[in-house]
Amino acid sequence: MFENFESDAVRIQTERTAQREHSTPLFMTSSFIFDDAEQARALFADEIQGNIYTRFSNPNNNELIEKLCRLEKTEDGIATASGMAAVFISMFALLKTGDHVLASRSVFGSTHQVLTQIFPRFNISHTYADIGKVEEWEAGVNPNTKIVFIETPSNPALDIIDLKWIGEFCKKRNLILIVDNCFCTPYIQRPAEWGADLVVHSGTKFLDGQGRVIAGAVLGRKDLLKEIRFIARATGPSLSPMNSWIISKSLETLAIRMERHSENATKLAEYLEKHQEIEFVRYPFLKSHPQYELAKKQMKLGGGVVSFVVKGGLDRGRKFLDALKWFSLTANLGDSRTTATHPASTTHSKLKEEERVVVGILPGLIRISVGLEHIDDIIAEVDQALLGSK
Repeated sequence: MFENFESDAVRIQTERTAQREHSTPLFMTSSFIFDDAEQARALFADEIQGNIYTRFSNPNNNELIEKLCRLEKTEDGIATASGMAAVFISMFALLKTGDHVLASRSVFGSTHQVLTQIFPRFNISHTYADIGKVEEWEAGVNPNTKIVFIETPSNPALDIIDLKWIGEFCKKRNLILIVDNCFCTPYIQRPAEWGADLVVHSGTKFLDGQGRVIAGAVLGRKDLLKEIRFIARATGPSLSPMNSWIISKSLETLAIRMERHSENATKLAEYLEKHQEIEFVRYPFLKSHPQYELAKKQMKLGGGVVSFVVKGGLDRGRKFLDALKWFSLTANLGDSRTTATHPASTTHSKLKEEERVVVGILPGLIRISVGLEHIDDIIAEVDQALLGSK
């Protein structure tokens, strides 16, 4: 529609109704009326396009997906009830008994549970590969491998995977590449431009941006979305019109918000890197990040998440969190309000300790989702908590 991200995010919306509204209305309806019996038949036969039932589609959901597809530069998409619904259905809809998934070793805790506890019930196996070891990726491809699933940056260690390399790797082997783009959003990174076949989002995070709703999305190739949509329509992980409406409106400010999140996060990371009570800091746009050059190549900004390890290990990490006065202690991220969490005991607690250590989730690791407050107040809060936890 437009040449620029911001204009698409603001101006894409449903066709105006007879009421002449300026802002998209809420379509809070479970079903839709047919003009006649023939139209009903044709809609159910997929001979014509249109709304039938909100579990299938809804104008609010349609607007959200049209907007996200435009922003991510993908052909098609589907909205889901949560980010994990998007992760699960993006893989499950395309797999069959006996298939194999090759995944980056550092994935979200619930994604790890899908791969290690749920898929084995259907005789679907998996292998993990270290992002920096090409030999592990090559050795991880089996005759029955169908999907490669990655996060970049990873949660919470903020490791970066070379999207160009993994895209070419998958194309050469005829593998479906799925990228979790939750941390970046399409404003910072568009995996489809680097070869991703599908991109998944937790709309709960930066896409909403204010911690109000649970939502997800799968975006990508039209041929793959056809099968994903069939499974979704039959099993029902649909997003409510209200939540679609909220996120679509939130996307109007996504560019501005991600600029501020990233600006604040960069300043906080630079401050922490010089602090004597910090062992090390991870942030993609810090020059000390081992994949700094790669991050600069494929990411527009560094994003809104900073991870760091405080001196004193697990006990000091807990004391630091307890010393925080106004940061929100919550497992969520991507909020306008700064949030803090201890991944080893919360979001990634289902991993074994040795599995956490391998992917950089050390006992004293703290993940900060840097909000939109003034950076001076954010730094002052971290500083007092570091001093108060000594």
